[in-house]
Amino acid sequence: MLTEKLKEVLFSVLPITIIVLILSFTITPIETPMIIRFILGALLIILGLSIFLIGVDIGITPLSSLTGASLAKTNKVWILIAAGLILGFFISIAEPGLIVLANQVDSVTSGGISSINILVVVSIGMAIMLSLGFLRIVSNVPLYKMLTVLYGLTFILAWFTSSEFLAISFDASGATTGILAVPFILALAVGVSKLKKDSKASEKDSFGLVAITSVGAIMSVMIMSILAKINDFSSTLEFNMSTSASIIEPFIQILPDILRESFVSLLPLVIILLVLQKVAFQLSKAAFRKILKGFVYTFVGLLLFLVGVNAGFMDVGSIVGYSLASLDNKLYVIIIGFVVGVVTILAEPAVYVLTHQIEDVTSGYVKRKAVLVALSIGVGFAVALSMIRIIVPEVQLRHYLLPGYIISIAMTYFVPKLFVGIAFDAGGVATGPMTATFILAFTQGAAEAIEGANVLIDGFGMISMVALTPIITLQILGLIFNAKSKKGGLLTDEE
Repeated sequence: MLTEKLKEVLFSVLPITIIVLILSFTITPIETPMIIRFILGALLIILGLSIFLIGVDIGITPLSSLTGASLAKTNKVWILIAAGLILGFFISIAEPGLIVLANQVDSVTSGGISSINILVVVSIGMAIMLSLGFLRIVSNVPLYKMLTVLYGLTFILAWFTSSEFLAISFDASGATTGILAVPFILALAVGVSKLKKDSKASEKDSFGLVAITSVGAIMSVMIMSILAKINDFSSTLEFNMSTSASIIEPFIQILPDILRESFVSLLPLVIILLVLQKVAFQLSKAAFRKILKGFVYTFVGLLLFLVGVNAGFMDVGSIVGYSLASLDNKLYVIIIGFVVGVVTILAEPAVYVLTHQIEDVTSGYVKRKAVLVALSIGVGFAVALSMIRIIVPEVQLRHYLLPGYIISIAMTYFVPKLFVGIAFDAGGVATGPMTATFILAFTQGAAEAIEGANVLIDGFGMISMVALTPIITLQILGLIFNAKSKKGGLLTDEE
């Protein structure tokens, strides 16, 4: 299994590594110690991601499916609501990507909003929406109708939200749907929806829960910003372009923090497993030990992955972005931004979970390669558009998000309903730790180099763009598949 995962991950991480190495020897020279750290980081990412995916397969996914099935079997709405609130809160507050974002918000608001506040507020929003998502599945409420209402409320709140908080709120939705939350929520949705008598409805309802919960993060931050009325943001963001001659030291320095974050991320899920094993699952000792072994693999993989990303990838991302944006021809940073977006999404852990699940749920009808291609192109355009926003001061985040989400919601009314859930889930899946760290660093590096750009405002908001474009591209993919299957099969115009 490890050999298979290593081979799969190697071909995903290799393209971004090759691109950076080519750039370092051509238009963006990078110091040798930094390049060596980047290569070491890549090796840690390959090993860590492979081990992590094994852990997801034998630990987190079975736990989520068992939990979803147990909840649905109770046939009690109040249990579904209570479980949604508890699971949503702990899954969100344990997400490493959200912890990073919360610390950034603490810094840019000069302590006006603490990281603890943002963690709790976003987690409450996620918890409420997870409960609503459960109710939608059991009540047979169409996903497109629910998303229309939720995003309608979001647009209303957006009129009263400052530009800085607008970026932070949409970024929060991406940060919450990362390396741990996505596999758990996806499998949870399948567990609940499988008990429905209608197999077609069950199939469609197995997607969309990630999309609903991510809206909770957006709305909760917006409401917090309106109530808090804090507009005193610092105009600069700490940005260090200096490089250290030490190669191993950065990896050792961040190890304790990453170790703690990885432990805290998994602890709530372990507690949920222990409690449910006693009250609901009652698995055999062998089955229980296998899930626990999966959690050990997940912990080790997550640790190696995050160390590789933070000590190897982020610094190089900043330097490459800064160097490209410093060139006279700004077209370079847009083109490279597109390419980096395309290849980085291929190394995103949650993408593998989603694409494999899409292939399984559709019995191989929707090939994971087709989803990967559509997803990577969407993210590539997202990064390229973010670069244009940095270069052209008149272009603001609102100019992208408002029409983008209006198009996304409008498409839900005539795209095959299975693809509506897949597309909106993919928007959250695309914004995991790999994408958010490397591309965010690349974007901030570019913003630092462009005169007139604000590293804070133009840095935040990039994650929200990466979350938006896959929604549109995958719905277009749905239309293509629907056109090819009108004579019968998985998809029809009515679906």
